[in-house]
Amino acid sequence: MGKLIKTTFKILIFFVSWIAISVLIPIPEGISDVWWRFIAELVPFLAIVILTYVFNSFEKDRLSIMYFEKPSKQTLSGILLGLIWFFIPFLLLNSLGYLEITDKNYINMLSIWIVSAFINTIMQEFLVRGYIYQLLKREYNIIVATIVSTLLFTFMHGGAFEAGPIAVVNVLTMSLLMTIILEYTNSLLMPIIMHFIWNVMGGIIFGTVSLAEDYPHLYNIKIIGNQLVSGGSFKMEGSIFVCIVNIIMIMIIYYLYKRKNKQTDINKIAPIS
Repeated sequence: MGKLIKTTFKILIFFVSWIAISVLIPIPEGISDVWWRFIAELVPFLAIVILTYVFNSFEKDRLSIMYFEKPSKQTLSGILLGLIWFFIPFLLLNSLGYLEITDKNYINMLSIWIVSAFINTIMQEFLVRGYIYQLLKREYNIIVATIVSTLLFTFMHGGAFEAGPIAVVNVLTMSLLMTIILEYTNSLLMPIIMHFIWNVMGGIIFGTVSLAEDYPHLYNIKIIGNQLVSGGSFKMEGSIFVCIVNIIMIMIIYYLYKRKNKQTDINKIAPIS
């Protein structure tokens, strides 16, 4: 009981501190939309990084949060997997006539919008699968950490509940996919890269993924046909195709994760010759 109270107290203080810093620091008025969004993403990002460092410093046994194993390999793998993850359902919807690109927009300072989306992605992953996740994993187990992080991630994307059950399942399975990749790679780097690719391709380039309302998108798209397939008002994130791709990728990464752990166990018990 004491461990539960102590762990819950740490998580609440961590989470409430992050919210307080993110809300209380004002954003300057009279600036352009692009810089307003950049600062709006930067403040919670800096808050989560600083709080993660501070809270982890007080842990007797430091949590593995900011460890990036084989960064070059993980970055390239994350980009490749992220593109596959996004474009399989996108191209299926487009080729089957459920999604149509209608025209193109001009986005002023596109690179700053992309940087803002990247900052937001890092913030989300550190909040959901950083200190809170690793603390629960150490104090309890992976299952408890996964359940809590998945619920947190889902409620951070509360718009899915308005879009219907498929959209909610898609958010749940996306979180599970990022978690199993975290466990497989022992690093947040690949989940961050994949999540970023999803957000920037879907949110800023094609407008098929829901970001904050002020984010622009380079292409306008038209959603046509059955809502179960097309996603309807929630766009691609409400599509059954995304659900299927998420589940398939979870199964593949989970298989690789179990095989990796099995090989590690074999190496541990192998006799020294």
